[in-house]
Amino acid sequence: MVTWFLILIYLAFISLGLPDSLLGAAWPVIWPEIDSSMGSAGLVAMVIAGGTIASSLASGKMIQWLGTGKLTLFSCLLTATALLGFSMAPSIVWLIGLAVPLGLGGGAVDAALNHYVADNYKAHHMSWLHCFWGVGATAGPIIMAGFIASPFSWRGGYTAVAILQFVLVAILFITLPLWKRVAAIRDSMRAAEQKDEVSEPDEESRARQVNVFRLKGIKPNLLSFLLYCGAEAMVGLWGASYLVETREVNPETAAGWIALYYGGITVGRLITGFITFKVSNRLLIRFGQWIAMAGCILFFLPLPDSFCMAGFVLIGLGFAPIYPGLLHETPARFGKENSAKLMGYQMAVAYTGSTFIPPLFGLIVTLTSTALFPSAVFIILLLMLISVELVNRILSAERGDRTRVSGN
Repeated sequence: MVTWFLILIYLAFISLGLPDSLLGAAWPVIWPEIDSSMGSAGLVAMVIAGGTIASSLASGKMIQWLGTGKLTLFSCLLTATALLGFSMAPSIVWLIGLAVPLGLGGGAVDAALNHYVADNYKAHHMSWLHCFWGVGATAGPIIMAGFIASPFSWRGGYTAVAILQFVLVAILFITLPLWKRVAAIRDSMRAAEQKDEVSEPDEESRARQVNVFRLKGIKPNLLSFLLYCGAEAMVGLWGASYLVETREVNPETAAGWIALYYGGITVGRLITGFITFKVSNRLLIRFGQWIAMAGCILFFLPLPDSFCMAGFVLIGLGFAPIYPGLLHETPARFGKENSAKLMGYQMAVAYTGSTFIPPLFGLIVTLTSTALFPSAVFIILLLMLISVELVNRILSAERGDRTRVSGN
């Protein structure tokens, strides 16, 4: 039962990824049809991310009120309805209005399921959970590319994804009693484990329960979350526009190449789930950043456009271990007693990055051109690398100080 239930959670995360990649893949053909501007995609994305932040911050109380199962069901219903509305939207005003329920639904599902998996399953399941987000994010542009090339255009793509979401809503409704059964099993297992544990925290644990914003390394750590999610969202939203406007790739091909970007994230996270048994999160995060920067460098070289496709794949593969690895490192870096509170702050800061960085670049695009896309991505990746390595350096120095003190 627990295994089948985990599959259900993975399906829900596929549905979370499906809408995330649609707007960027379809935008080159959306904005001329609705008589909008190219840069207004950033405003729509900003509203979606704003709703995501609001619902993720409120998810704790919502889980206590509704339970994870009902919250996931209602959130998926909200996103399905919003996507159906996208398919019929006549103007940018409608898209902005529908972005509110789309963001609210997506944020609630994300926070609820991340919390549930972190609380009830082992570490490698976190990588695989985000891998299934990648499955949805990869499928979205593929579906959209097929419809862009057909008479149904982008509206048909949004309708198709909305139908898939409604199917998932039906599955979640039918399996709703399963959430309580699995929760009862998990509670009994947790109670049995707690019998063998010391009920009182040790002195060191109590001493480390401090204001989380005063922890060493926390500020560059939060900055790394902001930059990562900003870069991930920016590549997904503006990659197709860069290909169409600057590289003169046709819209269907551009949408397919963005699907490969999300495919790189998906495959990378699937592989990462196995590699975590042998390789530390710190090394995986570092290698991932280097691979992503190598992919970005391909955009600068005087090579055929097909190398851009390889660049997007490399960026996706590089991104794969970063976000799950940073989340999983939280207890090890800052203490288990601080991780629950920090997890919420990290996700809120991450959503802030995806809220403001893509529309900021959209404003730059409106004033200049999409040709700046590779430079902007590279700068963000470089800043993220610096912030992550700064955290590692601060925490390594802190551990060294503790070792010397204990030795004395």
